[in-house]
This record gives sequence, structure tokens and C-alpha cells, in this order.
Amino acid sequence: MGDDRYVLITGSAKRIGRSLALSLAQAGYHIAIHYNRSELQAQSLVAEIEAMGRRSLMVGADLSDFKAVESIIPKIARIGTLAAVINSASIFEAKGLEETDIEVWQRHLAVNLTAPMLLAQSFGRISDKGRIINLLDWRTRRSDSAHFAYAVSKEALAALTRNLAVALAPRIQVNALALGAVLPPSDGRSADAIIEAVPDRRWAHLDEVAEAVRFLLEGPSYITGEVITIDGGRHLI
Repeated sequence: MGDDRYVLITGSAKRIGRSLALSLAQAGYHIAIHYNRSELQAQSLVAEIEAMGRRSLMVGADLSDFKAVESIIPKIARIGTLAAVINSASIFEAKGLEETDIEVWQRHLAVNLTAPMLLAQSFGRISDKGRIINLLDWRTRRSDSAHFAYAVSKEALAALTRNLAVALAPRIQVNALALGAVLPPSDGRSADAIIEAVPDRRWAHLDEVAEAVRFLLEGPSYITGEVITIDGGRHLI
């Protein structure tokens, strides 16, 4: 990467987004850290990244506020060149159909689907070359009535990935990773029960996710519109 080229990772102050930020910084990338309410965690991430000799910048925005979303990439462009966008941020609520009121529905669609679309649109306006990676869920291959709005929004994000790949070709390649059991769930579900359903009988290692992200960032530009599943075979049974 050139000295002024950044990778934007949404939701990068915590969990998988944070792990990706640290891994990519260690690999030589400069990181644009997006956060919403996790400013302190974002600040500590800046310190860790800069201790590696890489540059970082913080961009705070509520992804359900579309005007705020549209301001993210122009802010980065004033400081450096944006080489890639990784859509890691998402809302994941354990609500079935009967519990999914219009506020729950709109909240999931706004953050999990509309924000990635707006970021891709904005990125396409300023970039002659780049990559977009959307983080999905292995559930995009199945139904998940217990997380109704989440499941639908992630399936829609898979469709958005394919359509963006065509709309932004040949300048920008757009792919996705469908993740399985990477970190214990934040909604209180039993972690042991999750692993029992995984053929590989283990959690994914965070560095395995980072390796897949690096492949999509650095690998052949002839790969676009693909969804790579990293779930230890969970979607097969």
C-alpha cells in the first residue's frame, strides 16, 4: 500500500472489526476506524495501530443516519486515498417475526443493508480502483426465523454484493465472507450448543477470517461477486 492509502472498516472498534483492523495494520495497511458509540475503544485501537508504525484515523457515525453515512468517505478522502471498504458493522437482534415491529425492521435494514450500499456508492464516485468486502453470515444459505430481520438483511446484503460487483466493474471488485462461529454470541445464547452443530467442532480463529479478508484484498481482481463461506461446514448440514 502507498503511504496515504487507507482501508475503511465499519464497526472496527470492537469484536471482529477490531481484530481485522489490527491484523491488516500488522500487514502494512493504514486503517480508517469507523465507530458509533465506542469512542474509547476506537481511541485505544488508534494507539495500538500507531504503535505498529501505521497510520489511522477515526470516523464517528451512526450508520442508521444516512447523511452521516454519506459523509464518511469524503472525510477519509480529505486525508488520504481510500483503497478498500470492509462492511463489518451490523445489528443482530434475537427477534422472531411476531417481535419484529417496524422499528426493529428498519433498524436492521438501515445498518446491515442501506449503509453498505451508500458507502459503495460513495466509494464508486471517488475511486478508480479498489475492493469492497461485505461480512455476511452463514445463515444467508438458510432461513433463521429466530433472528428474522437480521437474517433477511444479511440475505439482502448477499444480493447487494452481486449487484454491486456488476455495477462497479471493472474498477472495483466486490465480494463477501459469510461467517460462522467466530466469536461467542452477544445475545446470550449457549456457545457450546453452537459448536455442537459445526462439523469441524471448533470456533473459527480470528486470524482465519483475517487471512480470507487479505485474500480478497490482495488476490486476483478477476474474482468479483463471490461469497466465501467460513463456517467449518455448518451450512452443509
